[in-house]
Amino acid sequence: MWGYHPSGIANIDDYRRAAGRRLPRLLSDYLDGGASGEVTLAANLSDLRRINLRPAVLRDVSAVSLAGGFLGACHAMPLMLGPVGSLGAFRAGGEAAAFRAARAAGIPACLSSFSVTAPEDLLDRMPPENAFQLYVLKDRGRTEALLDRVLRAGFGTLAVTVDTAVSGIRERDIRNGLRRLSRPGPAIITDFLRHPLWLAERIRARPLAMFLADDWPEAGSTYLEQAGFLAGQIDPSLTWHDLEWLRRRWPGQLVVKGILTAEDARQSVDCGAQALVVSNHGGRQLDGVSSTIRALPGIVEAIAGRAEVLFDGGIRRGGDIARALAMGASACLLGRAYVYGLVAAGEAGVTDVLRLLAEELRTTLALMGVSGISGLRAAGTVDLSRLQDDNGHG
Repeated sequence: MWGYHPSGIANIDDYRRAAGRRLPRLLSDYLDGGASGEVTLAANLSDLRRINLRPAVLRDVSAVSLAGGFLGACHAMPLMLGPVGSLGAFRAGGEAAAFRAARAAGIPACLSSFSVTAPEDLLDRMPPENAFQLYVLKDRGRTEALLDRVLRAGFGTLAVTVDTAVSGIRERDIRNGLRRLSRPGPAIITDFLRHPLWLAERIRARPLAMFLADDWPEAGSTYLEQAGFLAGQIDPSLTWHDLEWLRRRWPGQLVVKGILTAEDARQSVDCGAQALVVSNHGGRQLDGVSSTIRALPGIVEAIAGRAEVLFDGGIRRGGDIARALAMGASACLLGRAYVYGLVAAGEAGVTDVLRLLAEELRTTLALMGVSGISGLRAAGTVDLSRLQDDNGHG
């Protein structure tokens, strides 16, 4: 499973640099950027590192297991590939490559509503714990048709994103022109030409198009036109009543993604959610909100085991996974981390990112004196003193 070991790559940051060299600025800014001043984007990373791991010596760690149960099944690692829109723009066939790598690693994956690859074209057999991420559309008929389509494709889990009533202000995209584009202009084409590996692959591949625009003529004929149109179709009037409707309409597991407060966590569970994702959309929506690791303990406490809590935001190391699990998460979602590997080396890169994280997590557990995921949740495995704010609160 772990056969790909590129020279010069030792961690996720190395893959980030490799991906940045391959991508034109338009896409590298989109991948790395956050909302407004990117305060929350930075906090997702820095707050995780402010949690100290506590080692315990002279424990038997001769056999460390990373297996963990979440979303109704036991998986090889407490990890899931999170939904990332337009993966096929970063790397041709990106969504299918990511799903194959996830299946080989024994973990689930989640497909974005804004995917290039259609749900039916991902895998020959879709494990039911794989998820489809839903943006509820203004047109409820189209939303229902989409639910039926992904159910037929084999998805057993629906992850509805609830923190995108409107799109965040992403200044990098404004500066590079992405928000105003329907077709690339001379400056962008020049930048494309400076990245010949990415450009050659794009020329060989089928033209980019959003699968959601397949039978939607108003969406336009180009990828950029479709992306702009579809972003405008997300329903800003979505309420808790709509979440209750989704619970009645969807026969599988329902996950609510985009929760940062205890109040919203409790309300989501009351509406029938079986799992929550503590997420601030990677710092890409409302800048200045809490980092996800600061929000996690209060949400875990608030729902008191009534639903699973998954963690999203800032995972770059195996130690980051250990921190989130120690603070009550059932599993972690990867976003940018696996996309860096995908951009740099395709499916093999995603596989290697998962290898790196597994090795780091296994080593972290062993040096903490813990032989399995459940041991991380014991009292005293992390020290939160550096995470406290000036008033003494987390």
